[in-house]
Amino acid sequence: MSNKQHATTVYIGATDMVRIVQRKGLGRCIAELAARIERDFLRWHDFDLSARVACHSPHGVIELMPIGDARHFAFKYVNGHPENTRSGLPTVMAFGVLADVATGLPLVLSELTLVTAIRTAAMSAVAACRLARPDSRVMALIGNGAQSEFQAIAMRDLVGIRELRLFDVDPAASAKLAANLAGHGLTLTICNSTAEAVRGADIVTTLTADKNLATIITPAMIEPGMHINAVGGDCPGKTELHRGVLEAAAVFVEFEPQTRVEGDIQQMSADFAVTEFWHVLAGNQPGRRSADQVTVFDSVGFALEDYSALCFVSDAATELGIGNRIELVLQPADPKNLFGLLGSAALASLTSAAAPSQPASAPALQTVD
Repeated sequence: MSNKQHATTVYIGATDMVRIVQRKGLGRCIAELAARIERDFLRWHDFDLSARVACHSPHGVIELMPIGDARHFAFKYVNGHPENTRSGLPTVMAFGVLADVATGLPLVLSELTLVTAIRTAAMSAVAACRLARPDSRVMALIGNGAQSEFQAIAMRDLVGIRELRLFDVDPAASAKLAANLAGHGLTLTICNSTAEAVRGADIVTTLTADKNLATIITPAMIEPGMHINAVGGDCPGKTELHRGVLEAAAVFVEFEPQTRVEGDIQQMSADFAVTEFWHVLAGNQPGRRSADQVTVFDSVGFALEDYSALCFVSDAATELGIGNRIELVLQPADPKNLFGLLGSAALASLTSAAAPSQPASAPALQTVD
């Protein structure tokens, strides 16, 4: 009896992803992905961990973010090009693959631009739940671009934020954010400077895109008990926090070897003390120690979060019956005779045997944890 496996991949395109989020609801997507991230971080030692591979240019960066456990391998392709919006392209664009470790077969090929915004916000909220004061209700959002709405919704739903203080060097970005969040249960104030926005804030989230060694937040802006969610500094030569802010705070990171190179702590000496956040989730290290302590989550984005995101997307696509099966991988009748596919008869046979793209059926992704 033949046990030949038909090598198809579930493709989830940009329109598919929008449909998934619309049908599930953004808040539910963020909450489910946050729960998935937390579960996967608690399996920290199950994963083959490595820093991402980056190709830098004067215009930005292109990165590959790989990770795997005993069952699945995942990677994300992602860029960061701050000047893209001038030509109508997103600053960040991404796609990813989830593969079966036992065979190497790509199970899922998915757009991840929208998902990256959701997973970044979910990760911020997971960290803030452990590092911010439990009574945090006011957040300053510095940088009001494409990521900002997602951060606001995540912090509203999972942390309890009720008031947002907004600032961006581009007033149109703040106006866009305020318009998009109207009617979402948040009090919004557009401010004239970073200093004005952070005054009285319980949480400060920085989301700036420029690729430079910036000091968006300075020691004079820090208040006792503040939690700083530093999201924008995510590659060498790109920071948002003055080193004095880091020196005055307890600093938490995702994967220390990567953050030492890419995060705000790239400014600090190699022995500057930080705590990998998974230790907090596991109960090995405390998070916030007191109501007056200043905490920083130096968030650069880590591949484990994208593994969680791809698994979430797989489950959601299966649940909703969204996505199509494609033949991403060649599959000759004789796996040892790839050359044989180049003959006209073999090619005709392959073409006639290939089914057109089909909607992914519910059982398609049951191998995904």
